[in-house]
Amino acid sequence: MHNAIKPNHVFWIFALIALVWFSNLEYRKLVRPDEGRYAEIPREMVVSGDWITPRLNGIKYFEKPALQYWMTAAAYEIFGERQWTARLWSGLTGFLGIVLIYLTGRLLFGPDAGFYSALVLASSLLYAVIGHLNTLDMGVTFFMCLSMCGFLLAQATASTPGARKLWMHAAWAAMGFSILSKGLIGIVLPGAVLVIYTLVQRDWGIWKRLNLFSGIPLMLLISAPWFFAVSRANPEFFHFFFIHEHFERFLTKDHGRYHPWSYFIPILLAGILPWVVTLFEALIHAWKPQESKFQPGRFLFIWIVFIYAFFSFSDSKLPSYILPIFPALALLIGQRLASMTGNRLFWHILPTAILGAIGLALSPQVVRFADPIVPQTLYENYVPWLAAAATTALIGALYALYMSRHGKNEGAIVALSLSILVSGQLIMAGHDSLAPANSAHDLARKIRPYLKNDAPFYSVSMYEQTLPFYIKRTVTLVAYQDEMAFGITQEPGKWIADLETFERTWKNQTYALAIMPPQIYAQLENHLSMQLIARDTRRVVVKTP
Repeated sequence: MHNAIKPNHVFWIFALIALVWFSNLEYRKLVRPDEGRYAEIPREMVVSGDWITPRLNGIKYFEKPALQYWMTAAAYEIFGERQWTARLWSGLTGFLGIVLIYLTGRLLFGPDAGFYSALVLASSLLYAVIGHLNTLDMGVTFFMCLSMCGFLLAQATASTPGARKLWMHAAWAAMGFSILSKGLIGIVLPGAVLVIYTLVQRDWGIWKRLNLFSGIPLMLLISAPWFFAVSRANPEFFHFFFIHEHFERFLTKDHGRYHPWSYFIPILLAGILPWVVTLFEALIHAWKPQESKFQPGRFLFIWIVFIYAFFSFSDSKLPSYILPIFPALALLIGQRLASMTGNRLFWHILPTAILGAIGLALSPQVVRFADPIVPQTLYENYVPWLAAAATTALIGALYALYMSRHGKNEGAIVALSLSILVSGQLIMAGHDSLAPANSAHDLARKIRPYLKNDAPFYSVSMYEQTLPFYIKRTVTLVAYQDEMAFGITQEPGKWIADLETFERTWKNQTYALAIMPPQIYAQLENHLSMQLIARDTRRVVVKTP
C-alpha cells in the first residue's frame, strides 16, 4: 500500500498532462476523411452565415447534429481557421473528460482512486488518439461521461436532496448535449444501462430519485430547438436523420462498415494500453457487492458491457464507437490501482515494458506497409518517430517497474502514464510523415496560385475531404456522390452526373480547374485538353490550357 497523494502533486501532474495534451493539435496536417469533413462543415457555416443547415462542399449534410460544428465554427471566428482550431473541440472535451473522471473518482472511491483514474484515462491509447483527431466521438463521449458521472454522484454520494438534484440535472443536461453531439445514442445508451441496472439490482426506488419531471424538459430544452429549426428549414431532414442514420445504420450493412461481432476485441485491448492486465481484474472486482444500497461498481460494469455489446452487434462499426466505455473503465481501473500492492503492480506493468521492447525492435518494419499510394519513403520518415515512441514507453515502463518494486506506487503509476501519453503523441506527430499521401495540404499549396474566385473547380470521380478546407472553397462533384448522395438528390443542380457531361462542360470553359484520380486522368488526357499543374500518388490536378 502507499501514502496518500499530495494535492500539489495532483496540480502539477495535471498541468503537465495539459501541456502534452494541447501541444500537438496544430503540428499535424488534417487527414482524410473525417478530419477534412468536420473541419470543412464549420468553415462553410462561417462563410454562409447559416448555422442551422449543415453543408459539406455546399451540399446539405444531415448525417450528424450540429453541436460540434457550432463549437468549431466559433473557434474559427475567434482564433481563425487553423488545424488546431479544427481539432480544438475534440482536444478540449477530451481533457475535460480527464478532469471529470478525476473529480468523480475522488468522490466515489477516494482521492488516490480519482487521481489514478484520471491518469489511466489520459494515457489509454484509444482515448488519447481520438482526443487529438477532429471527429465527433470525443465530444459525445465527454457528454455521455458527464451523464454517467452525474448519475453516479447523485445516487452514490449526494448527502442532501439539493446535491442529488444538482447532479441529476447535470446528468439530464449532459444527455441533451449528447443528443446534440451525435444523435439518439445520447439518451438510448444511458437509458438502457439504467433499465438493466434496475432489473439486475431490483432497485425500483431509483426511479423516484431521477427528477424525471424536471430533467426530461431540461434535456429537451437543450436538444430539441435545433432539430425543430433544421426540420422546419429542411422537411426531408427528419426521415433521413432519425430513420436512415439511426435505425438503418444500426440494422443494415448499407454504410459499408460491417465487421464481425469480435471486431472490437483487439481495439479494446490495444486501446486500453498500458492497463490491459488491470482491466480484467477491475471488471471482476466491479461486480462484487458493496455495503451501500446503490452499487456504483455494478452500474459501471453494466455501462461498459452493454455499450460494448450494443456496438458489437451493430452492422455498422468504427473503432471509435466504443470510446464512451473508456471513462467507466478508467474509474474501475483507478479504483483497483489505489488498493494494489507494489509487488502486484509490478506484474501489471511488466507487459508494457515487454511491448515497448518489441515495438522498438519492430519499428523499422513499418515500411512493409508501403504501397503505391503511400510509398516507402514516407514510411521511412515515420520510423524514427515510432522508435522514439517505443523508447519512451520502454523507459517509462522500466522506471515504473523499479518504483513499484520499491513500493512507490504513485511514482510508478505517474511515470507509466506520462510516458505512454508522450509515446502516443510521438506516434501521432510522426504520422504527419504520411501526410503527403493522406492530406491535401501540400497539394493545396501547389494549387493556390492557380485559384480564381469565379473559376469553376471540378472534382472528378472523387472527393478529397481535406482539400476544400485548405483552398477555402468548395468544388463541383463530377460522377461522384458517396456520403453526399442524399444532399445531391435534394439539390441536383450542384453536381455533374457523368464524365461525358463533364467533358462537354470542360471544353466550353475559358478557365477552370479539376482534380481527379490518376486513372481518370490517364483515361481523359488523350482526348481532353488539360494542363497538369500538380499531382501526387492519389490525385492529379489540371487546368484548362
